[in-house]
Amino acid sequence: MLFDSSIRKELARTFGATLVVLVTVVMTMMLIRTLGQASRGSVNPSDVMLVMGFTVLGQLPTILSLSLFVTVVGALSRMYRDSEMVIWFSAGRGLMSLLAPLFRFSWPVMLTIAALSLVVWPWANRQIQELKTQYEQRSDVDRIAPGEFQESSNGSRVFFIDKDAPDANSASNVFIATNEPNRETVTSAQSARLEIRNGERMALLSNGQRLETLRDKPGLRVSEFAEYGTLVGGGSQNDPEAASIKTRDTWELVSDPQPRHQAELGWRIGMALAALNFVVLGLAVAVVNPRAGRSTSLVFALFAFVVYYNLMTVGQTWIGVGRLGLLPFMLMLHGGTLALGLLLLAARHNHWSLRSLLGRRTA
Repeated sequence: MLFDSSIRKELARTFGATLVVLVTVVMTMMLIRTLGQASRGSVNPSDVMLVMGFTVLGQLPTILSLSLFVTVVGALSRMYRDSEMVIWFSAGRGLMSLLAPLFRFSWPVMLTIAALSLVVWPWANRQIQELKTQYEQRSDVDRIAPGEFQESSNGSRVFFIDKDAPDANSASNVFIATNEPNRETVTSAQSARLEIRNGERMALLSNGQRLETLRDKPGLRVSEFAEYGTLVGGGSQNDPEAASIKTRDTWELVSDPQPRHQAELGWRIGMALAALNFVVLGLAVAVVNPRAGRSTSLVFALFAFVVYYNLMTVGQTWIGVGRLGLLPFMLMLHGGTLALGLLLLAARHNHWSLRSLLGRRTA
């Protein structure tokens, strides 16, 4: 009982401190990234904190997995360094006996990672996508500020108005530059007003001029008009069927076993399996060499996490393009990592070494 309680208390203290540090770092990075998106017009500036919160919530499975791995390696390395492990070993506790308290401590974290990966991850991505879509689907007129050049939502138009009329649906000195695949147009007018025709918002320009340039033909076409109408409706024309796979619920991915769906499903299930493997690997590699640096084990843990994470990303890409099946990939990466961790743990528990194995074979 004393053995289990002391191990779990040490793990709890280390896990809390590691989680706070990693969440702070990730929140800072996500804040800078979200502010950059807001400056480019992809995110509403008033929704920066919401987008950042949903992004951090979606990244929590990765943060918790790394925190758990660093906790196991860091706590056990400190116990080795302070000779506490020697005391437990001399009391008859082997290395395998550490698995029980480690799993009793980490199973709530593993369950949380599984819930976040399978349920919260698509929900958070869906919330972010809805915020971005709502901001992109605003009318181009809603984006215009008097006296400022403003780009449309799809980047194909540039507007400028000198709004001195008291009516909110009218403006004066209007300038519109349009960039289309085969032509460029510049339209200017003395005044403009908004009207709704057939359920669409139209801008009716009065007393203006229109310059048109075709990319495949030389010359400039100039036309003057007394009244000219142009559509200024919502900006985003994204197909709902082309929504990101990351926003789909897990049961939808299971019910429709396409390669792209299986790739995303493998990523979500893999995050939960990776947490289990990190506990076993952390126990197997947590050792301190007095001649080496004190942070050698932590550096190795971070390196192993990066390699594991990149292998999951590569595997997701291979499954998505059909080069590899979901089940073979899960067995090779996650099953192979678990087998390797258990083999290293058994070798350290039984004090196996290459010299001893070769000596037994020679004898």
